[in-house]
Amino acid sequence: MSLVKPLVTVTASATPESRRRRYDWEAYLYLLPAFLILGVFHIWPVLNALYISLHTGPTVRLAYAGLKNYQTALGSEFWKSLQITLYFALGTVPVTMGIALVLAYLLFQGIRAKGLFRVIYFLPYITSTVASAAVWAWVYDPQAGILKIISQRLGWPTFKWLIEPRSLARIFEGLTNVHLGLPAWAQGPSLALVAVIIFSIWQYAGYDTVLFLAGLGNIPGELYEAARIDGANRFQLFRLITVPLLAPTIFFVLIISTIGSFQAFNQIYVMNQAAAQTLGGPLDTTRTVSVYLFKTLWESNDPGLAAAIGVLMALIILGMTLIQFRLLGRRAQAA
Repeated sequence: MSLVKPLVTVTASATPESRRRRYDWEAYLYLLPAFLILGVFHIWPVLNALYISLHTGPTVRLAYAGLKNYQTALGSEFWKSLQITLYFALGTVPVTMGIALVLAYLLFQGIRAKGLFRVIYFLPYITSTVASAAVWAWVYDPQAGILKIISQRLGWPTFKWLIEPRSLARIFEGLTNVHLGLPAWAQGPSLALVAVIIFSIWQYAGYDTVLFLAGLGNIPGELYEAARIDGANRFQLFRLITVPLLAPTIFFVLIISTIGSFQAFNQIYVMNQAAAQTLGGPLDTTRTVSVYLFKTLWESNDPGLAAAIGVLMALIILGMTLIQFRLLGRRAQAA
């Protein structure tokens, strides 16, 4: 009996540990496909981009260059492209979120055929960006576009839209003969960039609307009923209940919208190719950092410099995301 009891005790104490090990291996086995996908399509490209950014020459025979590509990338062209990218982000993100929030709030009410309206607003997002951008380029056509026809019939001034390099301030000065005296950085984006911004708002407003609708669905209806009993009107309901409780969703949409605006490329490329047949638009006034990277890689055939631009852009996006988390993350979590 003295020999059997210790064996039973050891076996019993070892059983949970062996089971835990087995479950751990099974968990890792299920996670292996995800790890492979992340490694092949995310981690490896990032490491390869870092490697290429430290070299120069054609891809087949790269030569080590140290930080030379980063010094070249931080030239005036990069900062000009970054300024245009900031204009694009500031023009798309706040407006798109504001329109989407209002649409979501209206669609969340008890209106007829709200399911149909939700589909209509979401259609631009699921439509091919290349196809829809080509159509909008025709709308903006200064010779036969629908905007020119409407402007002529209404007696409004006509613009060149996608091939207009002047800023909004310069256009305003030309129409009113009022000299604003603004510095170059404060004159705003070119009209060509505004045309791309309008298209981006049209395309992504429906996507943000769907996200806001999901957030509205998590707000308890009892809060609205109690507020109505206390005499709150619709504006007070929206300001005091909807917006505070929707803060986590607003924060999430802000993060992904900001990242998306800094990575925008397809609509800018297609609309400028269709309208001006020149990548980057009129006088490069729509040349965002992503377009600048594309030109550096394919037109200048400089993969090292293009990789350095991509790394710098990734660091800028990461920094902006961390700042947003620091300034707004706690408020969103508290809500």
